Amino acid sequence: MSFYPYADEYPVVRGLPETGRPREEILAELHSMAEREDASWENGKVSGSMYCGDKEHYAYLDEAFSLFGHMNALQRDVCPSSTRFEGEMIAMGLDLMHADAVTETTPAGLVTSGGSGSILHAMLSYREAGTARGITGWNVVKPETAHPAFDKACHLLGIELRIAAIDPTTATADVDSIASLIDDKTVAIIGSACNYGYGTIDPIAELAALAMSRGVGMHVDGCLGGFILPFGEMLGFPIPVFDFRIPGVTTISADTHKFGYGLKGTSLLLFRDQALRNGQYFFQTAWTGGKYCSPGIDGSRSSGLLAASWASMVHLGKEGYLKYAKAIFDTAYAMQDDIRSHADLRIIGTPSFCFSFTSEAFDIYHVNDALRPLGWRMNGQQYPNSIHMCVTRPQTQPGVRESWTADLATAVAHAKANAGQPAKSGSIYGGISGGLTDEADQFIRAVMGDMMDKHQALPPLG
Repeated sequence: MSFYPYADEYPVVRGLPETGRPREEILAELHSMAEREDASWENGKVSGSMYCGDKEHYAYLDEAFSLFGHMNALQRDVCPSSTRFEGEMIAMGLDLMHADAVTETTPAGLVTSGGSGSILHAMLSYREAGTARGITGWNVVKPETAHPAFDKACHLLGIELRIAAIDPTTATADVDSIASLIDDKTVAIIGSACNYGYGTIDPIAELAALAMSRGVGMHVDGCLGGFILPFGEMLGFPIPVFDFRIPGVTTISADTHKFGYGLKGTSLLLFRDQALRNGQYFFQTAWTGGKYCSPGIDGSRSSGLLAASWASMVHLGKEGYLKYAKAIFDTAYAMQDDIRSHADLRIIGTPSFCFSFTSEAFDIYHVNDALRPLGWRMNGQQYPNSIHMCVTRPQTQPGVRESWTADLATAVAHAKANAGQPAKSGSIYGGISGGLTDEADQFIRAVMGDMMDKHQALPPLG
């Protein structure tokens, strides 16, 4: 990877060109880059990232986007279709999360820009609700495995984030640890369904009961699992309930741009009570430009993303989502069986479509060192060092699981042969480091090294 990719083929733009280039020439460049980058994941050996992988579906979404991409969802009088798309996406999300089980309040929702956006908006809602109850100096409690987007959101909103321990035997939230961190300034606690790192589902029912007993909110982060775990439950896989059927669950995030098979840039934040959702509204009535109101943090948004995500959901319906979910769960469990066939490998916790594995016999990154030349792009983790795989539709293609079986055996043999030697790869969110130019590698290591010097390492898991 380079800070100037394609510099050997195309001129690097270092300022606004004096004269424009022909559209045909630019489009030819874009087609060339896209085709090569698609080739890197189309073989089904990339963890996560490309959740759909269906070019016909992408073309369908692109057409839906193209019809509304130039429209602004902020201007609802000019573009009323945005209200339809957004409202119906929320309705479908509430249906999937069993909002019909809620009788004491009126559920509601919000379409955001992605998982981090949904988490940021959720934390804003809890902060505002806490302020309305007279709380200042708010805090939120999350298990360590909950996504760093919570850290970011709390940082941006001035909320203290308290990090609880996890149960090392299950790689899920330790309820007692979370309970010990709640006080009179706590506005919410967090649970994941599932967490990114290990793919394990926190004990949501226990956490929700704790939240109710202490009078705090309970957010379920379903950004990764929200559009696949419910279908796994419908199919009979061992997926515990995590949604609004559980009293005490007050908000849920679920990314339509992941297993909802929409375009990147949309996510759902669902509320048990619309009163909590009302904390998102911003009003400025004294501005010379007119009375200003926005329903969330974002102002202008492309209606095209709403149109494309809505089009994906209504096209697939429950039947389509169930079909793809079954193939993904079957593949994921088969891949885990291959891991268990190697005595020196250990799967962390009890995962489903997303899983992580490690080894006490050798540095697990040796396994990645061998898998990488075979085309596999796994995600690296730490505390303990482990490799993470999120199974998506590309892995369900014929022959991919068979390649995994053979390539994993080769990688384990390599790891055994190199036990005691330093591995070449390491852990960076979204992928294992490696393949960088010297310039980029030195820069990243310098920046990350400075940050790591200031970071207190977490205790190892298990």
